[in-house]
Amino acid sequence: MSRRHYLVSYDVADDKRRARLFKLLEGEGDHAQYSVFFCELNNTELVSLRAAIAEIINPREDQVLILDLGSGDRPLDQGLEVIGNPYDPLTRTLVV
Repeated sequence: MSRRHYLVSYDVADDKRRARLFKLLEGEGDHAQYSVFFCELNNTELVSLRAAIAEIINPREDQVLILDLGSGDRPLDQGLEVIGNPYDPLTRTLVV
């Protein structure tokens, strides 16, 4: 199954919902800025993440943006321009 890079950003009004969403995304990707994560997901993981987000947020008060950044075969930093402090992603390893 092919993997793709996604940028996930959120604006959540309630502290408890925001904390739950942060914890969810922390397990799925790299925390880049306050409410921004980079995630590398396959289609099944993306569907699961969308469902989990929908269970956490209040759609009348909150907003989550998911932006497809392209194929997971291409390193994310090749298409990322940073001005200022460099982006230093965590190295994620698969533990079986």
